[in-house]
Amino acid sequence: MSGRHALPSRLGNVYSEIAKFGVVGLSGFVVNLAVFNLMRNVAHWQTVRASVLATVCAIMGNYLGLRHFAYRDRGRDDGKREMGLFLFFSAVGLVIENSVLYAATYGFGWDSTFANNVCKFVGIGIATLFRFWSYRTWVFTDSGGHPDRTAEAAGREVRPPHPPPSDDDRGTKAVRVMREQVSG
Repeated sequence: MSGRHALPSRLGNVYSEIAKFGVVGLSGFVVNLAVFNLMRNVAHWQTVRASVLATVCAIMGNYLGLRHFAYRDRGRDDGKREMGLFLFFSAVGLVIENSVLYAATYGFGWDSTFANNVCKFVGIGIATLFRFWSYRTWVFTDSGGHPDRTAEAAGREVRPPHPPPSDDDRGTKAVRVMREQVSG
C-alpha cells in the first residue's frame, strides 16, 4: 500500500473498529442499565451493589460480542491470556464506572433513580474510553502484538516470512560443502 493511501486506510480501519465496538457496547449498555434498574428498583438492592452486578452481566455478554464480532479478524494466540487480560481490564473498568456512582451516591447524597441513572451513564462513558483503549491494545491483538504496530496498520506491504529450506536444499548444500572440502 502506498504512503498516500495508508492514512485513509488506517483511519477507515479504526472507524470500523470503533463502530463494531460501539454496537457491542450499546448492547452491553442496555443490559447494564436494565439489570441495574431491575435490581435497584424491584429487588431494592443498594445502589453500588446493584451496579456491580449489572456491570458483571454486561461484561459477560460483551466478551462474546467483542471476540466473535468486533475483533473476530484478530488472531487468537492464547485464549487463557486473552480471557485473563479481558477480565483484568474489565475489572478496572468496573471500578472506574462504579467509582462515579459511589461518589455521587455516598459522597454527594444523590440517590434518586434519575441521579443514579445519570451517574451510571457518565461512569459507563468514562469506563468505555478506558476499555476501548485497553482491549485493542492488550487483549484483542494480532499475534500478541500491538494492533497499531503491525505492518498492515502501518501501511506497509505484508510479506509472508521466508519459508524454511526444504530437505533437498539442505542435502544439496551439504553435498556441495563436502565436495569443496575434498577438492580444496
